[in-house]
Amino acid sequence: MTLLGLDHVQLSMPMGGEGDARAYYAEVLGMTEEPKPPALAARGGCWFRAGAVALHLGAEGDFRPARKAHPAVRVDDLDALAARLAARGLAVRWSDEVPGVRRFHTDDPFGNRLEFVAA
Repeated sequence: MTLLGLDHVQLSMPMGGEGDARAYYAEVLGMTEEPKPPALAARGGCWFRAGAVALHLGAEGDFRPARKAHPAVRVDDLDALAARLAARGLAVRWSDEVPGVRRFHTDDPFGNRLEFVAA
């Protein structure tokens, strides 16, 4: 048995947060929303994809943001993404804690931590 890769990463969001999820993941990050299967769509949430990166947002009634756990996404132009986020008033927290790795953290509209790493 060999682990081959990640299919997707799921993050949580509050119930009814689909509009904010679409505004951030589709409009700010440029991801494409994918339709959820009908049985899963009834639960709320949204699925997004950009190339091989798939993020699923699941709606939870007792939502608490992931402040420590996070996905780390490789980006071809880290500075352009940081500028795009900052231009929208979103916090960009650069980190030099891992030698030789350019990266920053930011939060989605629900307070979930996201990491972006230079490819």
